[in-house]
Amino acid sequence: MFNISSASMRRLSQRILPVGAIGVTFLLFAADVSQATPAELRSDASEDAGQSLDLVSPVAGIDLLSSPVATDDILERIRRGFALSYDDNHRTEAEKQWFIKHPDYLNRVFTRAQRYLPHIVAELERRNLPLELALLPIVESAYDPFAYSHGRAAGLWQMIPGTARRFGIKQNWWYDGRRDVVDSTRAALDYLEYLHDFNNGDWLNAIASYNSGEGNVRRAVARNSKSNKPTDFWALSLPRETSMYVPKLLALVEIVADPAKYNLALPLIANEPQFVVADIGGQLDLALAAELAGVDVDTIYQFNPGYNRWSTDPGGPHSLVMPVEVAEEFAVALAEVPASERVRWQRHKVRNGEAISQIADKYNTTVATIRSANNLRGNTIRAGDHLMIPVATKPLSAYSKSADARLAKTQNRTRKGNKVEHIVASGESFWTISRRYKVSTRELAAWNGMAPRDTLSIGKKLVVWTNADVDSPRTSPTQALGNTTRKLNYTVRNGDSLYVIARRFRVGIDQIARWNNIDRNKILRPGQKLTMYVDVTAQSS
Repeated sequence: MFNISSASMRRLSQRILPVGAIGVTFLLFAADVSQATPAELRSDASEDAGQSLDLVSPVAGIDLLSSPVATDDILERIRRGFALSYDDNHRTEAEKQWFIKHPDYLNRVFTRAQRYLPHIVAELERRNLPLELALLPIVESAYDPFAYSHGRAAGLWQMIPGTARRFGIKQNWWYDGRRDVVDSTRAALDYLEYLHDFNNGDWLNAIASYNSGEGNVRRAVARNSKSNKPTDFWALSLPRETSMYVPKLLALVEIVADPAKYNLALPLIANEPQFVVADIGGQLDLALAAELAGVDVDTIYQFNPGYNRWSTDPGGPHSLVMPVEVAEEFAVALAEVPASERVRWQRHKVRNGEAISQIADKYNTTVATIRSANNLRGNTIRAGDHLMIPVATKPLSAYSKSADARLAKTQNRTRKGNKVEHIVASGESFWTISRRYKVSTRELAAWNGMAPRDTLSIGKKLVVWTNADVDSPRTSPTQALGNTTRKLNYTVRNGDSLYVIARRFRVGIDQIARWNNIDRNKILRPGQKLTMYVDVTAQSS
C-alpha cells in the first residue's frame, strides 16, 4: 500500500494491470497525478495535510486508486475543470429555461450517466481538455449508449459511421464500437481535439463542428471573414440544429455550475470508477459472462453496449467492461473455464446443396466466423462435411439487449394509429413505403430502429403505424405487402425444418422465425401453423 493526496488524484488515466495468477488483464480507469502542476500539488498537500488514502484493488494483490479526488460528487469535480469562456446570449437563456422547467429530465439523465461519467471525466482530464465536454453526451444522446438518430448516429457520442471509421472505430455484425463507452470516448475526444486545432483553438466553433461537420463551420467562417464580420460562433450563420446545439451545452454548464441558483437539486453522482476492462483473450458468450460475474445479462449489455449479438466479437476486441464490484469474482471464475467452453459448439453436417451463408443464417453467426472456426480458406463446402459452429448457450430471447432484442422491443411498442406489418419487396425504399402508408420516412425509420438512409433488405419486416385505410382500393393488403409478395399460411409436415421450409420458399430462416415469433433453434412440430411472406416471382414449380 502507498498513500497519495486525494485532491491530486483528480486526473485519471488507463492503467494496464496484469493479473498473472488469474490470466486476465484489467484496465482500471484510475488516478494519474502526472498531469498535476507543481502549484496544484503544493495546494493539494496543504488541503490534505495529515490525510492519506489507502489504495485498494478490486483484484487481489494489486494496488489501485479507488477514489480519484477529494469530493464524493463527480459534478463538483467537473465544476473545478470548467475552462470555456463565452459571452451571455439569449439562445443560451432559452435552452436554460427548458432545463429548469424539466427537472425530472435532468435527474433521469444524470442518474443514467453514473455508469459512464467517471471514465469520460478521467479521459478529459488525462488529455487536459475542458470538463464542460463531459456534458456533451447529454446533448447528444441523453447519456443513452443505445441511442440511434435519424442521421445514422449511434452511441453516447452519436458518431456517424464514416466519422467513426475515420477515427478507428470497428463496426460490424458482431460489434459497433460507437456504442462502446471506452472505444467511442477515445474516438470522440480524438475528433474534438482535431476540431479544436482545425478551428484555430476556438472551442465553441469546434463543438459546433462536432454537430454540423467541420466543412459547414469552416464555410460559415469564410463567409463572415469575406464580409468583414466576426467569426465567433454567435456571429455565424449555421443550420438551426447547430445554432441551438452549442447554447444547449452552455445552458447545462451554467446549471451544473450553480444548480441552487435555479432552484434545482442535481443527483449526487459517485466520484469513483464504475468499471474495469477485462481482457478475456477470445470469444465469450455474454450469458456465460453474466453467470460468471453473478449479474444478469442486461447488466452485461449496459456495461458493454457495443456488442450486437449473443457473444463478443470472434475477431476482437477480446475484452469486457465489468462492474468494479464483480471484477474479481468474474476474473477468478473465467480462469476456470477452458477456452473451448467459452461458447457452445454445434456440429453441423453439410447437406446437399447447402451454402455456407445458409448455415451462418441458421446458427445466427457469420460466414467469416464459420470459416475461421473451421480453417476454411473460401466459401466452398461439400455435402457430408462436418462443420463446428459457435452458438449461443441460451435461447436468443435471453440476450436482452442484443440488436435483435432491441429491435423487437422497438417494433412492439404501442403507438398512435393502426399497426401494419410490411414485408419489404424488391425495389422498395423508406420513401416509397412511407408514401404508401401516408407517414413520414423519419417516423417509419424510427418505428423500426433505423435511419431513413439505412439500407432495406428484401424480406425485412417493418412495422407501420398509420391512420391510412390499407384496405381501400388505393392501398390494398396485397399492395401493402409489395406487388409480388403474398402472405401464405403453411402447415408443418413430417421432416420439415426451418432450413427446409426456408429453402423451399426462398426466404431466410431468420425471417420465418421473426414472422412467427419462434426460436430458430427449436424443432418444428408436424401440424404447426406458420405465417410466410413469399415473393411469387422467386418461386418455381
